[in-house]
Amino acid sequence: MAEYSNRQLQIIDTAIELIAEGGIQELTMKHLADRIGISEPAIYRHFKSKMEILEALQRLFAGEKSIFMKQMLKRDISAIEKIELIMKYHFTSFAAKPALAAVMFSEGIFQNDRRLASAVLAIMQQSGDALATIVREGQKASEIRNDIEPQHLVTIILGSLRLMVNRWHLHRYTFDLLEEGKVFIKSLKTLLNKGQ
Repeated sequence: MAEYSNRQLQIIDTAIELIAEGGIQELTMKHLADRIGISEPAIYRHFKSKMEILEALQRLFAGEKSIFMKQMLKRDISAIEKIELIMKYHFTSFAAKPALAAVMFSEGIFQNDRRLASAVLAIMQQSGDALATIVREGQKASEIRNDIEPQHLVTIILGSLRLMVNRWHLHRYTFDLLEEGKVFIKSLKTLLNKGQ
């Protein structure tokens, strides 16, 4: 995972806030400098362009997520427990940084640049592959229903997560994502176990 200075992390976090508040058009070096309280040239000492900031944002998110997912794959717990921890990880991460959800679940922000779009696709693929491995393990161990294709269960899990987080964002974070997440995880576990 790339190492960033405290100032670079501040710039990335501020970029996330600006995008979440007003879309990609709000992310300019001037707006960043104004929000942080430094000069525009100071921003350029840390990042050469807006594109470099967006790439750093994606790398940071992907790196943290990759480490977590690799740890989950290695844990000696049931597949259902792994899925529960993965869901809790996402709900907790987004609750801690609401603006991150608005940015990472808005592929439209990145679609006009091939590199950025490819990075988003890679993040989605990595998560889906890891989750599919866990689902297959659970089906093999008879912990997860096996009358539904693993990839379809992955789509249900990740799609539901995405929908809930997007709804939370659109409601301007007025409901408790962690509490809603707990209720959802309970329903998800019932769905995964049904039919065994």
